[in-house]
Parts: sequence; structure tokens; C-alpha cells
Amino acid sequence: MSGAPEGFTYRLRKNGDVELQHHGRPAAVLPGAAAARFLIDVDSEDPQELMARTTGNYKHGSERTAKKHPRNRRR
Repeated sequence: MSGAPEGFTYRLRKNGDVELQHHGRPAAVLPGAAAARFLIDVDSEDPQELMARTTGNYKHGSERTAKKHPRNRRR
């Protein structure tokens, strides 16, 4: 497991919005200015990481710590 985001794609809609998908399922829609900013940034950054940050679907690094918390031990 590499920990790097994967499975994200995006498509430009006819109205100029950008639809982000994760493993083929809709994850977010960026309208207007946010879509324009995304299209500029996607060329200069890692597209998978950018889409993961934009959708909020990324690891925070605290999953292992949270798993050991007493409240979560019985799960």
C-alpha cells in the first residue's frame, strides 16, 4: 500500500463546471471560478493529490492512532 491517492478522474462539463469522480462515482462538482482554478492547478501539481484534497478524500495520518483509542477498540 503506497498511501498515494488513486482512482480519481475529472471531466469538463458543457457549462464549464468540472466534475470529479472517484472510481467512477461522482465525488464533487466545481462550479465557475473554482473550476477555472482547478484546471490551472491540475497542470502544475500531481492531479491525483489535487483531486483528493479537493474532494476531502485523503488520509490524514491519524488513522492508526484513532484505531488504538479506547473508544474505538471494540470495533
